[in-house]
Amino acid sequence: MNKRESSVSDLPVLQVKGLSKSFLLEDSLLMRVRRTFSRQSAPRLTALNNLCFSVKQGETLGVLGESGSGKSTLARVLMGIYEPDNGSAQLLGREIINATGSSRLAVLRDMQMVFQDPFASLDPRMNVRQIISEPLQIHRTLPCNDREALLVAALAETGLGADALNRYPSEFSGGQRQRIGICRALILKPKLIIADEAVSALDVSVQAQILELLMRLRVERGLSMIFISHDVAVVRQIADRIILLYHGNLVEEISADNLLSDAKHPYTRRLLDSALFLREGGRAGAAKITRSLFKPENGACCFLGNCPAATEQCLRAPVLRELSSTHKLACWNR
Repeated sequence: MNKRESSVSDLPVLQVKGLSKSFLLEDSLLMRVRRTFSRQSAPRLTALNNLCFSVKQGETLGVLGESGSGKSTLARVLMGIYEPDNGSAQLLGREIINATGSSRLAVLRDMQMVFQDPFASLDPRMNVRQIISEPLQIHRTLPCNDREALLVAALAETGLGADALNRYPSEFSGGQRQRIGICRALILKPKLIIADEAVSALDVSVQAQILELLMRLRVERGLSMIFISHDVAVVRQIADRIILLYHGNLVEEISADNLLSDAKHPYTRRLLDSALFLREGGRAGAAKITRSLFKPENGACCFLGNCPAATEQCLRAPVLRELSSTHKLACWNR
């Protein structure tokens, strides 16, 4: 199924502005005592730094980056698992970040998540009936009549039979468990799905089946999706538009069709070369990475210490500027 069979509207489903998140770093008791006397603040790790992006109606936005780039932190902040330091996010015009209680629950009804590990994301003590019914009970939308028909239809939509209802997660394969996770996410009929490395724990053949399922459901339901992955090929296959994250910074935004040909940021090019090197067995991308002569400093470009093209101008953080209607870049030298 072609990922572009669904119609993409210019109307945004999700708008994120200035989203930032940092974490306290653990250190020794001695260092904590020293900070007490010196009145120094505790060290923090910046996981997200002033992210701004949107997701259009019917669009799949790919979030691409290596481990530690802030991809999963972004998903957890949007879902309310982590509280951000700054920023705002609106789903269908309703604020996500500052919403609490019933308002927060109402927003989350329209935004659900498919988790990375299909083995850890399902409670082994619950059968499938309980797992996919739980969101309906939490949001108090479980119908009094025809409950069985609703659950059977939801399972059928993800390729599972009615016989799965009374079985437990341990009785299923990894791909089947991920189908159950997708069914649970879709049971509330959300407008936006966040898929956090949803196929990375699966075999390659099963990955293809789950990707095909996600693309089909997106078309049939008119869904918007944020698809998070470190795999260049997978993101290109499913996404319409891609944002690149490096150490919590958005360094490039580009259409999936133009990723290989038009990507300009040194980090994006390095990521693409590495993927090609692994796939082609060393025919391309094997060149040694030349590090910058400039030392990273506060307020500098996030990629300064690894960029072979760095100049003195890179001691100031670049802004994300628009190169075209489908391409944005945060780099001084491209």
